[in-house]
Amino acid sequence: MADKRSRTGWKGYLPAIVTPFTADHSLDLKGLAVLLDWLHAEGMHGLVIAGTTGEWTSLSGTERKSLFAAVGAQLQGKLPLIAGCTAFTASEVLEFARHAQTCGFDGILVAAPPYVRPSEEELYLHYAEISAHSPLPVCVYNWPPGTGIDMSLALLRRLAALDNVVAIKQSTSSLGRFVATFFALREQVRVFGHMMDEAGLALLEARGGDGTIGAGAVLGRVHPDFYNNLWAGRIEAARQCGRQDQVILDEWYTPELTGRFGSGPSIMKAALNAQGLPGGHVRPPLQDVSTAGLELIRDTLVRLGRVA
Repeated sequence: MADKRSRTGWKGYLPAIVTPFTADHSLDLKGLAVLLDWLHAEGMHGLVIAGTTGEWTSLSGTERKSLFAAVGAQLQGKLPLIAGCTAFTASEVLEFARHAQTCGFDGILVAAPPYVRPSEEELYLHYAEISAHSPLPVCVYNWPPGTGIDMSLALLRRLAALDNVVAIKQSTSSLGRFVATFFALREQVRVFGHMMDEAGLALLEARGGDGTIGAGAVLGRVHPDFYNNLWAGRIEAARQCGRQDQVILDEWYTPELTGRFGSGPSIMKAALNAQGLPGGHVRPPLQDVSTAGLELIRDTLVRLGRVA
């Protein structure tokens, strides 16, 4: 199975980025272009487009395809691009995957269909169809807070055996479940989900690992520098980067990885906006962070040296 790992060079920090919307909730492609330039300049190791943080749930099919086209035109070949293609049916997923391929993307990210709560066998068949027909490599996304499903290790083993599945984004909030997934499957596929805390650093130092597909990249190069420093053997420098990331997790998110005072996208966008970057607005039913929430975000960013 080592050949499956070698099919992609995905590693390090690959943020699931926001999708900027204007005040009237239109897709802001000009703001997106500025954000993409910043993310690339800050040294991201790859990008996930139209993931959970990218609010795929409020994008029309046409808008999602426009998003892929804009990102591909700007960054194709400059760093790995992974298209968020989650949908309710395999045929929809595959339609997005084919479009992402034409736009120069390198892979797709697919979570379980939300709301309908398929059984494990139904999920396996869903991913099997996607694997068999996707023109791009597949990263399976286990996201219990968003889908209501926490895929068992037995199911993840079956999915990792599918020929076109090359990675798993294990976004459980349980360290034990992540570690079990990592040790069971790391030689077959790339496993993302390492935390940047002391436990994550210790695991990466001792046994290696592929990286983190995380939300927003609001601290800029601090996030990829956690891995850059780790790979260069600068462990204390990596630790300092990780501590900054942990401040955000502790102050803005619950232990279950949901926002404390707003949705994940609204918090990430507010943090980008506070730094003069085009995070933009969220789309209903999500709401922008309240004034009180903005003050909390700004306070965190001041203490981290991101804003004056």
